[in-house]
Amino acid sequence: MKILAIIPARGGSKGLPGKNIKPLGGKPLILHAVDCAKESQMISKIVVTTDSIDIIKVVEKENIEVIVRPDDLAKDDSPVVNVVQHVLDVLQTDYDLLVLLQPTAPLRSGQQLDEIIEMFQKDNELEGVVSVVPMDDIHPARMYKLGQNNNLVPYIESGETSRRQDLIPVYYRNGCFYAVRQNAFLEQKTLMPQYKKPFIMDPNWLVNIDNKRDFAIATVLYDDWKDENSSN
Repeated sequence: MKILAIIPARGGSKGLPGKNIKPLGGKPLILHAVDCAKESQMISKIVVTTDSIDIIKVVEKENIEVIVRPDDLAKDDSPVVNVVQHVLDVLQTDYDLLVLLQPTAPLRSGQQLDEIIEMFQKDNELEGVVSVVPMDDIHPARMYKLGQNNNLVPYIESGETSRRQDLIPVYYRNGCFYAVRQNAFLEQKTLMPQYKKPFIMDPNWLVNIDNKRDFAIATVLYDDWKDENSSN
């Protein structure tokens, strides 16, 4: 399979300025995404799409191709689908599989990436894979919305008083991996195609960095995650 790894990294961030080059475990956050792609035995090409000169300087030292993103694709509300489409338009090359690696979810490995790619090799009809973690304690049955008189209304109709063991399992996208066949992406214009499967990951390492609190959590978890990952 011909597989493209895309690493999106804007320069602007309101929640944590400069987060994509902020050091985690002694290296810029974006390089954790680069390393994940490099560790894979199956990735054909790695590109970083960014609007930031500072990010370009960090990435070019790793001999990774950079695609400069236009301003209209570097806003807070710029759809990632449009960013991926821009990468494909620039490269003008067909790939079997596209993999999106967001720098903000750094606790992942190249081995896991290869396991995801193998899922496509085993199922020719599979259009996409999304990484998720099981959510036992944080469950929709434990969530509420506010009624007209500011009273608590269960978010879902059943399960409010159910034991955790009796609840239907639910899963949360952790941001580590989005993989989609290029033909499905082009046809459906999404990283979440109709026929997709989960890649279930350990919830103990759930972190998605958007603000100072998230980065503090990542810093606490990183060494333990690295120790466990290196022992596998």
